[in-house]
Parts: sequence; structure tokens; C-alpha cells
Amino acid sequence: MPDRARTSVCMATYNGSQFIEEQIRSILPELGHEDELVIIDDCSTDSTVSVVRSIEDPRIRLIINDRNLGYVKTFERALAESTGDYLFLSDQDDVWIPGRLNDMKAALQDRLMVVSNCSHFGGASGRFHDIRVRPADSDRHLANIAGILVGYRLHWGCAMGLRAELLKLALPFPSYMRESHDQYLAMAGNVAGSVRYLEQDTILHRLHGENLTPDKIRGLVAIVKARLVYLGGLAALIRRRFTLRNTLKSV
Repeated sequence: MPDRARTSVCMATYNGSQFIEEQIRSILPELGHEDELVIIDDCSTDSTVSVVRSIEDPRIRLIINDRNLGYVKTFERALAESTGDYLFLSDQDDVWIPGRLNDMKAALQDRLMVVSNCSHFGGASGRFHDIRVRPADSDRHLANIAGILVGYRLHWGCAMGLRAELLKLALPFPSYMRESHDQYLAMAGNVAGSVRYLEQDTILHRLHGENLTPDKIRGLVAIVKARLVYLGGLAALIRRRFTLRNTLKSV
């Protein structure tokens, strides 16, 4: 494998043995021989690691955390370990729709981030699952950020891709962030002023009892705490954007 892969798929895993093989086998046909699938396992207690190791493909890079970090820090490590020019987040339990990688990479030719929609299956959907991104909003960066803060513009991490250039702005994640890394990354793309939204569904998002996205509105205290974290993340991104104003390319 070359020192620098063209595309890196970044996956965080934890006790995902039930669905992870199906997900990996939907990803690998999308990748070229120079690409990589970076899997960071967060100390699974089931057979997740064994399932991954049983899939013999040199493009898979399996790394196991020394201790359980939680999914936000595990995704952060997956992004940091990636070597590609194009990075794609992946959950452990979804299914990629054929052709998604080419469509999303095409959108990244002149943007730092691309976010598509996804089709949900496997369970009853909640109000959050019906929120979709719209191509017409691609250049409405302030409105997009406001929508994230308020909660009516949801971005699915599993439907997200970015150029490695954006990591200069996005990493490291704020130390206090324990959830919603995808919304933080979406804010990073909008703070950079370089996002493209795709109308099409590029992934089948599986709904089941272990999903982390709530299917109903949370309590007021939880909502306020989450919004304060969002605001802290936004402030950090704005400070970094100012620092990087002469080096970050908003292609």
C-alpha cells in the first residue's frame, strides 16, 4: 500500500459483530486498490475484532484502543490515523449504496465537505430521521450553522465525506465533546464556507435498538447542555478559522 492512500474510510466500532461484516463487504467494492478502510475498535467485548480479522483484505487497517474512549474520541482517532486525501465516515451497522463513493468524491472536487441524505431501514423512524439536507442550502452557511444549533438541520455522519484539508480546522475535537461529532464536523464545513449537499440517498442507515440517535425529543436539560457544547465547538472552530485564514483552502 502506498504511503498516502487516495481515499480513507474511517469507522469506529464497538460490539458491532451482528452487522459489521455486511457493512464492510458493502464498502470494499467501492474502494480502489490504493484506498484504505481504517477501523478503530473501542475495546469491544463481543466478536467484532474477530469478524474484522476474518475478512482478509490488505486495505483494512484495524487498530484497537488501549482503553474504551467512547465513540466521539474513537472517530477522532480514525480521522487522525487516516492517510487519504478524501475521508468518509462510516458506522459499523449500515450498508453503502453502490456508486456512493464516486458520486461523493465528484462533489468534493470543489468543496471541502459533502453531505448526502440516507434511507433508513430495519426499524421505525423518528422525527429526526425525516430531516434531509437540501442542495439549495449548500451556500447558506450561516443558516446551516443556525439550523445545527437549533436542531432542525441534522447532518448524518454516515452520509458525510470531507477532504483531508478540513482536518486542519476540525481536529482536535473539543475535549468536552461526548456526542454529535457529526454536527461538529458539519459546522466545520460551514465555518470553512465549503459544503455541498446532495439530494440523493447514498447509504442505507440501519435502525435498531443500539442506535445512538434519539427517536424523540430529549428533555430540556439535555437539550440545553447539548446546545452549550455546540456553541463551544462553534467558538473553537471560528477561532481556528481565523488562525488558518491564510492556509486553509476553501476549494
